[in-house]
Amino acid sequence: MESLKDKKILISGASIAGLSTAYWMNKLGYLVTVVEIASQPRINGAAIDIRGETADIAKRMGIYDELKANRLHVELIEFKNADDTTARSMPTGNEDAELPDDDIEIERDKFITILYNDLKNDVEFIFNDSITTLEETEDDIKVTFKSGAERSFDLLFGCDGSHSGVRKIWFGEESKYTHFLDAYFSITTVNKLLIEQKTMQMYNEPDKSVMLNAYNNKTDIIFCFFSENEISYDYRDIAQQRKIIAEQFTGLGWRTTELLEEVQGLENFYFDKFCQIKMPSWTKGRVALVGDAGYCASPAAGMGASLSISGAAALADALVKNNGDFELAFEDYNKDLRPFIEEIQAIAELNVRQNFIPRTEEAIRKRNEQENPF
Repeated sequence: MESLKDKKILISGASIAGLSTAYWMNKLGYLVTVVEIASQPRINGAAIDIRGETADIAKRMGIYDELKANRLHVELIEFKNADDTTARSMPTGNEDAELPDDDIEIERDKFITILYNDLKNDVEFIFNDSITTLEETEDDIKVTFKSGAERSFDLLFGCDGSHSGVRKIWFGEESKYTHFLDAYFSITTVNKLLIEQKTMQMYNEPDKSVMLNAYNNKTDIIFCFFSENEISYDYRDIAQQRKIIAEQFTGLGWRTTELLEEVQGLENFYFDKFCQIKMPSWTKGRVALVGDAGYCASPAAGMGASLSISGAAALADALVKNNGDFELAFEDYNKDLRPFIEEIQAIAELNVRQNFIPRTEEAIRKRNEQENPF
């Protein structure tokens, strides 16, 4: 696309959405800059799923075979009782069985590393910095960074997560777009096996859920709880967030006491509300949002990575279709991707209420008896 040569794009965020968007924009011929507030790409977090048509996008990106070579596979799901007996086991097939081509689970850091290594020589990365102000003109968008630097770009893509700074600056406060799903969660990864490898275990009491997911000699510890009202807390205060989890789960059965002790003091503890971002438009002027910044479905969807990768590809395809005319491309991006986003958000909302955090003993029993509850 000749019309794109020498046009400059700034991407805020170096996680899955940001790196996927950087891949496509670089391939289209834009001069791409990625700014990230952290000191490196965002590698921390739970394993991710590449599902459905997103697997085809990974093939288009040339990374599918590498993803497949590093795939994870849960062989057994167990619903546990308070005394650690098993209420139900669900074998999902061993690693020798033929696995679906359109459902790949991979560790987040491996996915990020694959993409980053593919981009780092062709894309400008600015770490330890962020956007503070934006000013759009007829010809470009002027950006001021926290470092004090000022630069101009043709387009800006906010790929900086559900608490997006770009969205706050350009579209308004987060509260205008967030949709609380009446639940909170924490996730912590410990570098040891707490259960058998390639196993997921889940324990529920009404309004509470504790999950373990073991792979590659590490275990994700996940706590989820129902909350009718939003809780006031400082998102920078990890100690306060650990205290919230401890208060919610102290006294529960199964291995809960042991697991609460495991997460104390670990730096990779992450806490947030289950929420979705719902916006009438993901674009405004020369700015577009991609991934969680524009249409977070919540972790309950199991599709966060897939939505980010699909969103980046949809944006690129719209630009190609409209020969770089960003205004027409943004219209197509908003229209064409929206049905898929709304479908996944509806599934996530159902998962939180019925599958992850059942509210009664009867609901827990019914969930455990479902053929495929996830």
